[in-house]
Order: sequence, then C-alpha cells, then structure tokens
Amino acid sequence: MAACSRTLLQVGNLFADILLFTTTVTMRLSSFLTKLALWGRTALLMGGVLLLTGCKFNFWQMDGHQTTMVTSGPVAKSQLEVFYVTCWVTLIIFLIVGAVLAYATIKFKARNSADEHAEPPAQSHGNPMIELSLIGLSVLALVFIAVPTLKAIWFTYDPPEEQKANVYEIAATGYQWWFKFSYPAEQIDGVGSLTTANELVIPAGRPVRISLRTVDVIHSFWVPKLAGKVDMIPNRGNHLWLQADEPGYFWGQCAEFCGESHAVMRFRVIALNEQDFAEWVAREKQPARTVNAAELASAEKPQIEFAAFKRNAYGFSDKWNAKADVSPLDNWKQQQFPAKQESAPLIAEGRELFLNKTCAGCHTVRGHDGLGITGPDLTHIGSRTTIAAGLLENNPEQLARWLAHPDQVKPGNKMYETGYIPNNIQLSNEEVTALVAYLGSLK
Repeated sequence: MAACSRTLLQVGNLFADILLFTTTVTMRLSSFLTKLALWGRTALLMGGVLLLTGCKFNFWQMDGHQTTMVTSGPVAKSQLEVFYVTCWVTLIIFLIVGAVLAYATIKFKARNSADEHAEPPAQSHGNPMIELSLIGLSVLALVFIAVPTLKAIWFTYDPPEEQKANVYEIAATGYQWWFKFSYPAEQIDGVGSLTTANELVIPAGRPVRISLRTVDVIHSFWVPKLAGKVDMIPNRGNHLWLQADEPGYFWGQCAEFCGESHAVMRFRVIALNEQDFAEWVAREKQPARTVNAAELASAEKPQIEFAAFKRNAYGFSDKWNAKADVSPLDNWKQQQFPAKQESAPLIAEGRELFLNKTCAGCHTVRGHDGLGITGPDLTHIGSRTTIAAGLLENNPEQLARWLAHPDQVKPGNKMYETGYIPNNIQLSNEEVTALVAYLGSLK
C-alpha cells in the first residue's frame, strides 16, 4: 500500500512538473507574442508615417498644390494667423499639463513594496484657489484665441471698406461635378456675360468678390492658398472674397461631399497682372477660333495613336509641379496659343462629329455649333490647362482618354449618364482623334 502511494505521489509530482513547465512556456509564449504585437504595431505606425509623407519625406515642408501653410493672399494669410495663434495657445497648455503630469508621476511613484501597499493619503475635494486659477487660465486662453478669430471672421466676410470701390465681381455656380464662372462686368453683344468653366481667371493685386450659387446639391468653394472654404447652398445666396497678391496658378476643389465624383470636382484659379488679364478678357469675348478653310485641300489627315491609361491613373505631368523648370503660370500662358502643328482636315472632321454626335446639345461653342447649357462652355477649351473639371491635364492624350472613357475617369458624370448612354454614343479611335484635334484648336 505504501509502495502504491509512493508511486501515485511520483506520478502526481511528474504531472505537476509537466503542468508547471507548460504554464511557464505558455506565459513566456504569451509574453513573446505581446512583444511581437507591440513591434508589429510600431512597424505599422512607421509605415503609415512613410505613406503620409509620400515616401519622399516631403510631409514637413507642407508646400503642396493645396497647402494652407503657404498663403498668397490676405484672406488666407489672416486665416493662417488664427491657426498659428490656436497652435501656440494649445502648445503652451500641453507643455504645462505635461510638465505637471511628469512631475507627479516621478515624485509620487511607488518605489518599493511598502509604497505599493501603503495607506492612501487623506482625500479632499481639491484646493479652491487652484481650481479658480485653472478656470481663469482657461478663460484667458479662450480670449487669446477668440480675439484674432473674431477679427478674421470680420475681415474675411467682405473686402475692407477702402477697397470696395476696386472690387471685381464674378459669379461661380456649382454643378455635379464642375464649376461655371461668369463675369457680369464683361458683356458680349447678343450673348450676355462672359462665361467659362473650371478655370477662374482673376486680376492679381485686386480684391475679387465671388457670388456662390449651386443648381443641384450643396458644394463648397475652396482655394486653399487664397481663401477658406464657403458652401454653395441650394436656394440660398452666398459669397466670399479673395485676392492674389501676385500673378500665379492656384489649385481649388469642392470641399463638401456632393456625390460619387465629389473627390474629382476640382478647378484652377489663374491670377494675371492688369495687362495680361485685359488681353485674356478680349480673347475670351471673341467667338471660337476657326481654322482657315483654304488649308483643307492641301493637307492630309495624320495617323495618331494615343497612349492608354489605367482606370485611376494620375492625369498630370511633372510640369505642373511648383518647382518645375517652367512655372505653371507660364505653362498656362503657352496654352493660349494654337499648336504649331495642326491638321486642318482632322479639325474639320472633328467639328462635324461634334454636331453629329449630339455634343452640341449640351455644350456651347460660340461662333460654331451648339447652344447647350447642361455642360461647360467649350468656346475656348483649347486654351485651358485642365479638362474634366480640373482632373486631367489638357493635352491630346488626356483629352482622348476623357472622350473615350468618361465613365472611368469620373464615375456618374452627366456627359456619360445623360449623353453617351441615352444616345448610344460610341467613338472609334479615328473619331476620338478628330474630336481631340477640333477641341484642341478652340483657343
């Protein structure tokens, strides 16, 4: 009986050792997995930071096309000053709170087992003087933020009184998904006010008041380097003002979700000096350019093969970067003149296709065909640097991409949904080539 008991005791000890070993291994494995998870999260965090910087370590420069850290006008500058005031106030609060927390953590931390099991000190409801002081400091911090904020709100609402006599008026209308710009001060005989689309040209060094309207849903007008965003609300008038201190080329965007292609509803603002602006207005008032008919008989249609693009391929070349050899503004100026090599037969064929494919039902080309108002005015589309509401660079390859696959470039767009589909519009490569030549000639 005793031998049996000893045997059972040995077996029990053996199972206990195995269980203890298993528990130890499990604990070590759990500890290892915890550390592995921590390392994994750290690696993911670092990877996310690299993604945010575009892997070019340009994040801290904040000098992109739509940065609010680089201002080019008084309205944007006023708003940036408010942002900096807020940052400094919150930084001071962070440093004070962080310092108090670090001091309390270090001074009152448990340094031994006795400290861990010591009785807690007598509890109270706090020190009234400290609490009142914190309330006073909080109110003071809000005052520091509120004063410049209210001044900025007052300043950005309308141009200063001394500049109102020099204000230039423009009307901007939001559509799904593009912007129409009208110039009430620039009238065209028999037509009305000068109208363009997706590229807002303004005089530099002069306040511009923009009347904001929408024909469908809520949009928001935003040019980060010139002014903050203001909503375009159905059945409600709104406005903003901005000013470009110097001539330049600025990127803008709708900043309010307005449907499936909201993210690709963009536009540009081009600020010109007084002389260049007057020349641009004079050109825009003219009817669409017509290629000399005498050239038709002496020219042959070239065979052109355009590049293919992936569905979400980026639509701009490096020449539109701010640090490119030629500035975006100079590239815009070059776009105002006809291409050196044009094919008159292709242009003539494209003009005929523009009418036969019912493009003229939605678009206007003054002096040619079309009186449509559903889509953008195309009278001088060849002189613009962007197409598809600022999404693509206006060059033959991107224009061919837009004409051939508008549904892939901008999902749900009206040209495809109410034009291509109901009218069963299908364009061959040759037809796309002809339409590209025609639209590119409209300078």
